[in-house]
Amino acid sequence: MAKGHYQAVFERSLQDPNGFWAEAAENVHWHKKWDKVLDDSNPPFYRWFAGGQLNTCYNALDLHIDNGRGDQPALIYDSPVTNKIKTFSYRELRDKVATFAGALAAQGVGKGDRVIIYMPMVPQALVAMLACARLGAVHSVVFGGFAPNELAVRIDDAKPKVVVSASCGIEVARVIPYKPLLDEAIRLARHKPDKCIILQRPMERAELVAGRDLDWREAMDAAAPHDCVPVAATDPLYILYTSGTTGQPKGVVRDNGGHVVALKWTMKNIYGVDPGDVYWAASDVGWVVGHSYIVYGPLFNGNTTVLFEGKPVGTPDAGTFWRVISQHKVKVMFTAPTAFRAIKKEDPNGEFIKKYDLSQFKTLFLAGERCDPDTLEWAQNHLGVPVIDHWWQTETGWAICANCMGLESLPVKPGSPTKPAPGMDVRVVDENNKEVKRGDIGALVIKLPLPPGTFPTLWNADQRFVDAYLSEFPGYHKTADAGYIDEGGYVFVMSRTDDIINVAGHRLSTGGMEEVLAAHPDVAECAVIGVDDQLKGQLPLGFLVLKAGVARDHSEIVGEVVKMVRERIGTVAAFRTATVVGRLPKTRSGKILRGTMQKIANGQDYKMPATIDDPVILDEITVALKGVGYPGSG
Repeated sequence: MAKGHYQAVFERSLQDPNGFWAEAAENVHWHKKWDKVLDDSNPPFYRWFAGGQLNTCYNALDLHIDNGRGDQPALIYDSPVTNKIKTFSYRELRDKVATFAGALAAQGVGKGDRVIIYMPMVPQALVAMLACARLGAVHSVVFGGFAPNELAVRIDDAKPKVVVSASCGIEVARVIPYKPLLDEAIRLARHKPDKCIILQRPMERAELVAGRDLDWREAMDAAAPHDCVPVAATDPLYILYTSGTTGQPKGVVRDNGGHVVALKWTMKNIYGVDPGDVYWAASDVGWVVGHSYIVYGPLFNGNTTVLFEGKPVGTPDAGTFWRVISQHKVKVMFTAPTAFRAIKKEDPNGEFIKKYDLSQFKTLFLAGERCDPDTLEWAQNHLGVPVIDHWWQTETGWAICANCMGLESLPVKPGSPTKPAPGMDVRVVDENNKEVKRGDIGALVIKLPLPPGTFPTLWNADQRFVDAYLSEFPGYHKTADAGYIDEGGYVFVMSRTDDIINVAGHRLSTGGMEEVLAAHPDVAECAVIGVDDQLKGQLPLGFLVLKAGVARDHSEIVGEVVKMVRERIGTVAAFRTATVVGRLPKTRSGKILRGTMQKIANGQDYKMPATIDDPVILDEITVALKGVGYPGSG
């Protein structure tokens, strides 16, 4: 049988990584070409395009203007929470970025200095990120509205010269003042930034601290535009903090050279978009998806990117995604499965979808946590376009596994993010670092060296980088996800490795059980955790969120899902208990806080997660758990 295009590209990426990525790098603007594609002289610290010099902002903006595309829309800001839509051409965006780079330079920010950006989803957040890149400064975006103590930890770790923030953010109909949170964070932090630049939004004016705080508009009015500063390909572009098991966040570093090369390559080869196409990642700039696919990837590729300040439901209804796609002629959308579960819960029959012209819409990509087959099927049936589940992490910066639509559309297998992306050598190993046979669950790992665009280390923490990611499985990057690869080479990501539960000696995936629960017609969303049990070690416990309008007896539904798990996974799962809840506790990016739920069920102390969307939900979960005999029942 002839080898497919995907397979040929994938094999070449592993057999000749230097040639493969050098070819991709020819599509990038370099001030100076690299001396070496892959510098492997100091493993496990691999560096891409060593000796090369470039500027990330030039590749995102100026390059397109120089190539005659300056009048093309670069950014569409769509904010249902403020009832505002504004489009910026590549030239307009470049001019704003160059001016703000001048404003930062006037405050002493230069190559290698750090700037923390603590902003809502407004165009100025992108302007600040790109302005840092223009100067060769290192930005660290912290999700707007983050708790002061968590922001203080990041200030102390990154040691920014300047913090860029706004007077407030908006959560559906609620105004969240940011400035008091920022002031408290600076008070708590040992490191004090020299200056803060504050964007005053009309719905909330912030009190400025004399001598430290500057008004955004005044700083812009006084600034002269700044040119792009060439930096080494191996210099850091940004730090993005991800939660650490110790409570100390890990500062994931992204370099300049490999990042431009890899992300630009993904736009055509993974997402199947060409310059000029409208691409929308419905995420937040505080998360890696926002960095990679709201800001950098689409702009490197000459796309029009959508910046959306709203929610999938409630701003104003469950049709807002379809309105944005229709109005702005979005070709490809990327969001989290949890957004679709929220829409499905409010509009189970997809009535809102029928109200909009989606003829321009070609592909939906999902990532952020496992996409249950039921949600995938719902989206496919109602949208009539390919729905692509793909898998990646903050650390990798782009897809580990995907159905690479620009190479070859492979058949979808529900529950699988398809096959490894070119450059990603994914394996499944046991606790002794030995590869397991096809179909067996183990730890999902990626053979070193990781491809360009992934993280070369953690900020000021090389040893922690090795300890956290490379020491448990020597020669591999530990993803901390568990799963298997089937006979056809499809990867199945079942759960985090700590979500594999041990029931009387049987290693079982909570993700597999969630798939069964999600298939129940009344269930909109679900989660399964492992709770301690004296007899069996652990037992699974299910949480069910029902679809809008379901009025049946809860005990009947619970009985039905218990029966479904018994039929589809077997009695070995020992799945006997589930409870109906109004909602599940999540991070702001939509990840369900299973670990926190597990601690509550087991009667253990837990720390309130900094990224939690709404802390009140944990009280509701505690009440629901008591109703079924937890916490602390043996």
